Amino acid sequence: MDMRDRISTALKQAMRDKAPHRLSTLRLINAAIKDREIAARGGDGDGAISDSEILAILGKMVKQRQESVRAYEEGGRLDLAEGERAEIAVIEEFLPRQLSDKEIAEAIEQEIADSGATSIRDMGKVIAALKARYTGQMDFGVVGPMVKDRLS
Repeated sequence: MDMRDRISTALKQAMRDKAPHRLSTLRLINAAIKDREIAARGGDGDGAISDSEILAILGKMVKQRQESVRAYEEGGRLDLAEGERAEIAVIEEFLPRQLSDKEIAEAIEQEIADSGATSIRDMGKVIAALKARYTGQMDFGVVGPMVKDRLS
C-alpha cells in the first residue's frame, strides 16, 4: 500500500471513529500533498508525486511543528504546544523509524566507502546518496555537519 492510500485509509477511519484532532491533522497532510501535486503539474508533469516526496513533505511538517512547540513553550502556551505534539504523533505514524546516531554514523561511513568520497568536494554526492536511500529516516540538518566533519 503506497503512502497516499495509507493516509486516505487513516482519514476514513478517523471519520468513522469521530476523532476530530486526528482528522484535522490527516486533512492537513492531504492538503500539503495536493499542494505539491499542483505545483508539480505546473511544469509539464502529470502532477503525481512519489512516496519519497510524500515522506519529505511529512518530515518538513514534523520539523515545522517541533519549531512551533519550542516557540509555544518559550511563550508559556503549553496548551498550544500540546496540540502541536499531538499533530506530530499523527504525522510520525506515516514516517519510517528514525535511525539512531550510531546507525546514522554507520550509514555515512558506508556511503563514503561506496562513493569513494575523499574530500569535502564529494560531500554533495554523499548527501544525495544518503537522501535517496534514507529519506524520512534521518534528519539531514544533523547529517550534513557529520558528513562534513568526516570528509574534512
